[in-house]
Amino acid sequence: MTVSPVLSRVKIADQVLRRLDRERARAAADFRLQGCVPSFILEDVLPAEHARVIYQAFPPLDRLVLKHTLGQLKYVGYQMDAYDPLLTEIVYAFQDPRIVRAIGDITGLTGLLPDDKLYAGGISLMTQGQYLNPHLDNSHDIERNNYRVLNLLYYAAPEWPDGGGGHLELWDRGPGKPQRTIHSRFNRLVVMQTDERSWHSVSKVIHDGRRCCVSNYYFSPQPAGRDASYHVTAFRGWPGQKLADLAMRIDNGVRLAVRKIGGKRLFKNPHVYKK
Repeated sequence: MTVSPVLSRVKIADQVLRRLDRERARAAADFRLQGCVPSFILEDVLPAEHARVIYQAFPPLDRLVLKHTLGQLKYVGYQMDAYDPLLTEIVYAFQDPRIVRAIGDITGLTGLLPDDKLYAGGISLMTQGQYLNPHLDNSHDIERNNYRVLNLLYYAAPEWPDGGGGHLELWDRGPGKPQRTIHSRFNRLVVMQTDERSWHSVSKVIHDGRRCCVSNYYFSPQPAGRDASYHVTAFRGWPGQKLADLAMRIDNGVRLAVRKIGGKRLFKNPHVYKK
């Protein structure tokens, strides 16, 4: 089957919506499992030939931004007009109002707001040796007016092996306890809640390939959890990384203090789409 070089976001959203509708009851039950970071998985989100074209649209590494800080090593892209237009279409397809409503129905979260500025969203790419330590996502949007409540991750690397690393890890009982692994399999969507308990990580990539992901966040005027306070992205060490864990705890505290003292006008994450 021949695929158009550019699939429109409306057509992509149509396909995603059909999959959500078929899996709605199962996804809602999964999201409400007790004792787990609230999440659900949607398999075979798009026709496989469409998903492969999306993977092929990912740019070379030298056109992405390398994020190498305490707790993370990965490539990201958020200035979407610098890339293949198809990547813009797939990113914003997940912000289609119909998709937002459907995911709101599944999760039970109200007032969901997609983020056209792509604050910490867009595309990401990980290669051999890259990782994300256990962490909590930043609690708010860039203006600190709304709470970050959902993370949508669409995995686009064909034939990514289960033994290749680069998989999402959910720490249902917090850092240091056994984690639950969700493999970053091709054409899979993972939707997870982000709140003060949703510790998650990405295992170190050991496969010699490009682990590609399309990321979106939804926000809301109300927090998804119980904690309504502001916090920065907070990293922790993996079990056994005692010194690294201490360093990350100190770094988390320093960054939070600086943000609170400096205020939102002085300190803004540059990871936004400047249209």
